[in-house]
Amino acid sequence: MLNVNLAERTLILFDLDGTLVDSATDLYRAMNMSLNALQLPLVTEAQVRDWVGKGTAIFCQSVLEHLTGQVDAAQHQHLLDTFLSIYNADPCVETQLFDGVQAFLDWGMAQGKTMICVTNKPEQPARLIVDALGMSHYFADVIGGDRFEERKPHPRQLLHCADYYQVEKAQVLMIGDSSNDVEAAHRAGIDCIVVSYGYNHGENIQDCQPQLVVDDLRELLA
Repeated sequence: MLNVNLAERTLILFDLDGTLVDSATDLYRAMNMSLNALQLPLVTEAQVRDWVGKGTAIFCQSVLEHLTGQVDAAQHQHLLDTFLSIYNADPCVETQLFDGVQAFLDWGMAQGKTMICVTNKPEQPARLIVDALGMSHYFADVIGGDRFEERKPHPRQLLHCADYYQVEKAQVLMIGDSSNDVEAAHRAGIDCIVVSYGYNHGENIQDCQPQLVVDDLRELLA
């Protein structure tokens, strides 16, 4: 069991989709609009919730594997380009904060914590969502999956944050919802908490042996 010691954490890193915001409905909407444009069968929101979280390219790959049993490179690129065009134009129609997130961010700001959003989602739609939901003033940075060549579960994004803000790893806390977050934090040597309600590719979050699971971020403030 992880001893959180929030008072000693000066840098808190947050995943976006499935951790701070429930964005699956908008991802589902944009994907089906994209599939319709490519004259492909549609998918369900439940399926989308299982497929998101590893970046847009892998999301599109999972959809095509399900629909066609294979992934043709040209078709994959076509779907990816179409999806990004549709989704990036309007990524925050029904996306909303999960319960407890606002209270935790308010606490972090009041305590003077440096907070950063670290997501595999491309930076443009990530920033649009953060802005649309009134969260931009909480975060010192929003680091998308296209900022560096590597993305979670690679530790590059997390290590960049620790280096850039010149803090010891013991002062950093990662909060996420998936095996990607757990693995990235483990490889970075950073403690990680996961929420139980997020997107973990259809798998039980306990299977990746997280240090701590909470149902609501307000539990950490109790």
